[in-house]
Amino acid sequence: MSDVDVQFVQAQEDVKQLPERPGNLTLLRLYALFKQATLGDARGDTPGLTDIIAKYKHDAWAALRGTPQNTAKQRYAELVEALKNGSAA
Repeated sequence: MSDVDVQFVQAQEDVKQLPERPGNLTLLRLYALFKQATLGDARGDTPGLTDIIAKYKHDAWAALRGTPQNTAKQRYAELVEALKNGSAA
């Protein structure tokens, strides 16, 4: 396992232990980075406006199209670390 993979796995555990729930936009960033890191580029049709939450999630993930999975893992780990330290919103 590479260092990035170890950090990513640790961040997945750490995010469950955050002292307070992140805001919706931060949760959306975490979701998109996680999906990009684990599955790669978004695929499938964008959900319609009848499921607005699924649409926002898909759009956030699709915005990362082309981002290498290791880069997404690193960004996810960095964001979780910033949330743990209170330096991210």
